[in-house]
Amino acid sequence: MKKDININVHHLTRVEGHGNIQVNITDGTIEKCEWQVPEAPRFFEAMVRGRHYSEVGRITSRICGICSVGHTLASVRATEDALGIQITEQSRKLRKILKHAENADSHLLHVYFLVAPDLLGAPSVFPLVPTHTAVVQRALRMKRFCHEWGSLIGGRTTHPTKVIPGGMASIPEREELETLKARILTEFVPDCLESLSTIKSVAGAVPAFERPTEYMAVYSPEEYGLYEGNVVTVTPDGNKAHYDVHDYKSCTNEWVSPQSTAKFAKNRMESYMAGALARFNCNYDQLHQKAKDAAAELGLKPLCFNPYMNSVAQLVEVFHSVFETLDLIDALLAGDYKEEELVKPVKFGTGSACVEVPRGILFHSYAYDNDGMCTKADCIIPTNQNHYNIQLDFNKLVPELLAAGKEEKEMELALEMLVRAYDPCISCSTHYLSVTFKK
Repeated sequence: MKKDININVHHLTRVEGHGNIQVNITDGTIEKCEWQVPEAPRFFEAMVRGRHYSEVGRITSRICGICSVGHTLASVRATEDALGIQITEQSRKLRKILKHAENADSHLLHVYFLVAPDLLGAPSVFPLVPTHTAVVQRALRMKRFCHEWGSLIGGRTTHPTKVIPGGMASIPEREELETLKARILTEFVPDCLESLSTIKSVAGAVPAFERPTEYMAVYSPEEYGLYEGNVVTVTPDGNKAHYDVHDYKSCTNEWVSPQSTAKFAKNRMESYMAGALARFNCNYDQLHQKAKDAAAELGLKPLCFNPYMNSVAQLVEVFHSVFETLDLIDALLAGDYKEEELVKPVKFGTGSACVEVPRGILFHSYAYDNDGMCTKADCIIPTNQNHYNIQLDFNKLVPELLAAGKEEKEMELALEMLVRAYDPCISCSTHYLSVTFKK
C-alpha cells in the first residue's frame, strides 16, 4: 500500500546542539529525506589568531564542554608540534590517563542517558528512575567517578587547566594515583561488569541495519589510537590506508552542502564515519583484551557496518580505557615519578595533531610567528565529518523502512535513534558559513 508520510523533527532531542530530520513521502514516493544542521558557525579559528601559544589551548577547549579534554589535548599537541616541543614520557602517560577518563565519562553519558531510553521504550531517562532505579544510580555513580578521575589529572574535567604546552602544570601525588587505582578496581570495574550485563540484556532492541562505508581513526603502531598518532581508514573490503597527520586535509576533503551550516567530508568513498565504531573497525587488534572480551560478549566484531552499534562500541571502549589506565598508573608508579620542568619551544612554525574524542577523530592545526603568536588556525570536528555519513544512512534506511511497511512514528523513531547512535556534538561542528548575496 502506498503511503503519505511527513516527518519533521525540529531540534532532535537527546543530542548536543540543534539538528532537524525531514522526510516527506507522497503516495509511496520519497520526495525529501534530509539530516539538517541549522546552527550558526562559532568562529573559534578566528578567535585564536593573534593569541599567544600559551592561550590557544585554553580558548579552543571551549569549543565543547563535553570533549574539552580532547580539544585541549589536540590543541596543545598541535602547538607543541609547531614549536618543536617533545614532552616527557611521564607527561604523555598522564595525558593518556586524562584522555581515557574523558572517553569513559562521555561514553557512559551517551549509553545510559541518551541511548538506553530508546532501547527500553522510554522518552527519556526520567521515567526509568522508578522502574530501573539501581541502573540509574549506577550510571550516576560511574559518571561521578569519571569526573573525579579526570579532575585528578587535569585539574578539572571540563576545560582542564593542567595540560599546557611543554608538559603538565602540576601532577597528582603518588598516593593519589594509588588511591585512584584502588578505587577503579574496587568501585568502577564492578560497575563496568554490571553495565555489560545491562546492555547485553537490551541488545536485541538495537535495530538491524547495515550500510558499508569507510571508517577513519587515529592510528598508532604502539597502541589503540586515542591520544596521538597519524590517520588510518578502512573500507568495507578491509583495505587500510594511512595518512600523515600533517596531510589531514587530503583525507578529510571538506565540502559545502546547502542543507547544512556545517561542512561535510569524504575520503576514498562518498563519505566516512568517525567515532567508537570507526576506531573499533580500524584498530581492533590493539584493543585491550578485556575490551575484546566485552565486545565478544556483546556480539560485536570487526568489520561491523551497523551504525546503531556505535553505542555498543562505546561501552567496549570504556573497558579499554579502564584497563589501559590501570596499566598506565602501574607504569608511572614503577618509575621515577616526580614534578618536571616544562619543555621549552625550540622553533616557531606550523603544526598539526589528531586526537580521538568520544565522537571521533579531531584535527587541530596552527601556525605561529617568531613571537609565539598564532597567525592561522584550523579545527575539523568529528561530528562535522559524520554529517554526510548520517545523510547517506538516511538515504538507505528510509526506503527500507518504507518497504517494510513501517508507520510514520516507527520510521521517525528509527531515524532519531540512528542520529543519536552517532552521539553527535552538533554545535561543535558548525565552523563554516557560506553566504550568497542575490541582487
